[in-house]
Amino acid sequence: MVRQIIHIDEEKCNGCGICASACHEGAIEIVDGKAKLVRENFCDGFGDCLPGCPTGAITFEEREAPAYDEAAVKASQKKKENKEMNDINHEMHEHHEGGCPGSRAVTLEQVEESVAEKNRVNNANYKPASRLLQWPCQIKLLPTQAPFYDGAKLLIAADCTAYAYAGMHEDFMKGKITLIGCPKLDDVDYTEKLTEIIAGNDIKSVTVVRMEVPCCGGLQRAVENALKNSGKFIPWQVVTITRDGKILED
Repeated sequence: MVRQIIHIDEEKCNGCGICASACHEGAIEIVDGKAKLVRENFCDGFGDCLPGCPTGAITFEEREAPAYDEAAVKASQKKKENKEMNDINHEMHEHHEGGCPGSRAVTLEQVEESVAEKNRVNNANYKPASRLLQWPCQIKLLPTQAPFYDGAKLLIAADCTAYAYAGMHEDFMKGKITLIGCPKLDDVDYTEKLTEIIAGNDIKSVTVVRMEVPCCGGLQRAVENALKNSGKFIPWQVVTITRDGKILED
């Protein structure tokens, strides 16, 4: 049948995910960094996804498409609700059994701010966006295998750097999987765990952000040794932050 349905211009799409969140029917998903209409029979053609798109990538079009299947949408929504409830019950069970629900590996979806919002410097209500893409982020708590490592750029940072350097989220965390730790406070050599993460996953690059203090050398050495032990040739760099919050130039 010919009916009204949304069209997504992939050239304009920045993959922010706002449309996928706005689509209560579940017709849109983010695939390979772009929004896609993956279930045409789930699209009701009302366009709840249009207003939030910061790049104007979504429009209406009249074309041949399957009819809107309300029954299938409701069944999918019910399935999702049941899964979410099961996940909550599972966390509660782990907690009662002595496990820590807060250490469960989770991929976080951060919504990209529009250019207009970023430029509204005089807006008193403007708040920077978090760029943390996964949980947990402590090296000690992170699993060695997780979906968020697939094709990831790693940021391995001393935990003090986020307090010393004001632009940590935008300048370093954005687009990366963040691993933080302090070898002095944890009293541990991270080499073995970092080797497992780098060797066992498709890691694209590694950025180390450390403080200028000597104890941060332990974190840098652990990363260097892990890269060598992994047997992989991966681009990597080290950035050093001064105690007054500046990037130390070579």
